[in-house]
Amino acid sequence: MSDSCTGSCGSDNNSNAKSMIQDEMIKSTLGRIKYKLFIMSGKGGVGKSSVSVNVAAALAAKGFKVGLLDVDIHGPSVPTLLGISGLLDIDRGSLIMPKEYNENLHVVSMESLLKDPDQAVLWRGPMKTSAIRQFVSDVQWGDLDFLVVDSPPGTGDEPMTVLKTVPEALCVVVTTPQEVSLADVRKSINFLQYAQANVLGVVENMSGLICPHCHESIDLFKKGGGRKLAEKYGLDFLGAIPLDPATVVAGDLGIPVVLMEEDSFAKRSFIELADTIAEAAQKSFEAASTTHA
Repeated sequence: MSDSCTGSCGSDNNSNAKSMIQDEMIKSTLGRIKYKLFIMSGKGGVGKSSVSVNVAAALAAKGFKVGLLDVDIHGPSVPTLLGISGLLDIDRGSLIMPKEYNENLHVVSMESLLKDPDQAVLWRGPMKTSAIRQFVSDVQWGDLDFLVVDSPPGTGDEPMTVLKTVPEALCVVVTTPQEVSLADVRKSINFLQYAQANVLGVVENMSGLICPHCHESIDLFKKGGGRKLAEKYGLDFLGAIPLDPATVVAGDLGIPVVLMEEDSFAKRSFIELADTIAEAAQKSFEAASTTHA
């Protein structure tokens, strides 16, 4: 046997061994997390990250232990919405420590690994896949009630990697009411069905604009498209979130609207959505337990 073959085979064996070790670390990490929520959308600009952040913050405010993982490698926005900055710390055992937003909410984002937040990440598929697996295997998440994963829009490398890495993930699909968004969401649902993923349901964001003066709803982008889409595909409709100036103010301040002192329509809607998702996740978990019993 030639030296080149020996070197090549040795390299392959070493790579396989590392992959197997990482698989075990991922399995161990996920075993300590009760519910894994995968928030996705068919297109950008539908407020998916806002939904992820506010659902995570609302669940944490109810006393749940929550992890928020931002796997939007090219355009992470979770740190901005939460007003957190700086690099992640490395524990003595080489594990990454999530950023602590508060006692019950811890966060990991690609932006927190970059020395320059404005730096562009020029990665292709394999590197993105590797990074997402490391976000699960090499992060000290600990015992969690919920891990909320905020994915980039579309059906590319990142969503596929999340579903392969976290096969028991419960998927929440975010859309806006207008047809241009619904068309892309239909593709996302087809993608999830093809991947045999667990779809928890559909959320309609930007569902009407709440007038800050008269508090009446204005159908700026129409309403009801998300509910009709859910009904068409036999999925649960989890809730509708209105456009509300309070959400914009909260985002600029780096505070989830659900944690703002002032009451608002968006705040109430997000809290109701978090309650619905928690209840649906519990029912899904119980159904899975019964099925596999």
